[in-house]
Amino acid sequence: MTSDSPSRQPRRPRRPRALPSPSAAEDVVFNDILSMLGEQLGQQTQAVVDPRAGRRKLKNVTFEYETDARAVHSFAGPSGYSLASNWFTQLLAQLLVANGVTKSQICVFLFVAGGQTPGTGIAEYTQQEITNGLNEIAAKKPGARLITRPTVNRAVSKLCEYRWLEQAGNGRIRLNVTLWFQGTSVAQREVLDEIKARYPQDVDPAAHFPHQIGPEIVHHQEELDLGHNLSESHPQATVRRKRRTG
Repeated sequence: MTSDSPSRQPRRPRRPRALPSPSAAEDVVFNDILSMLGEQLGQQTQAVVDPRAGRRKLKNVTFEYETDARAVHSFAGPSGYSLASNWFTQLLAQLLVANGVTKSQICVFLFVAGGQTPGTGIAEYTQQEITNGLNEIAAKKPGARLITRPTVNRAVSKLCEYRWLEQAGNGRIRLNVTLWFQGTSVAQREVLDEIKARYPQDVDPAAHFPHQIGPEIVHHQEELDLGHNLSESHPQATVRRKRRTG
């Protein structure tokens, strides 16, 4: 180096860089994890970092979910709801048009179906209670025709032949739960298993309640028997006495 070369200036010492404390770094990672978890669940989760705190333990995490509208049914009235076979619902309409069942039979069945104890397929009704229940609105209308207990008795007997209902004794009527049921699929399976267990081993359950659902469609017309006693002079009396025509 020559004498006229500029003299080198002494280098300034480098100042040490401030590094984040381990606790602060852990807080950043912790907040990132909570934020990512909150985004995946549709909710942003914010954590408040206390600079004075060291390593922290997670105390509690709360998640709130919106109500899923598809999981809730809304039905009128306080009696809940039942599940019905779509095939059977259409069959009811077809049978009424074809006069394959009477009006009284449909009324009795629908009243019993709407009164079953949830999860059992059993309706706690005597035939007199069915009669009173069906007449509840008509009894408030002056001059309205009421259904009679003998008509209800005949309707119940016929519905048992159709295997829509079954007498269960002690004022109890069992519904065919493959047609109409108030309860879960698990409860329905338990009811069906209970019915199947009643039959002897050498009996084919498919030939008994609740299978082979009727009625058979026959080519005739049947009057809508509501149990009304008409006088001989009534214009419909002749039609009432003739049960089947066509």
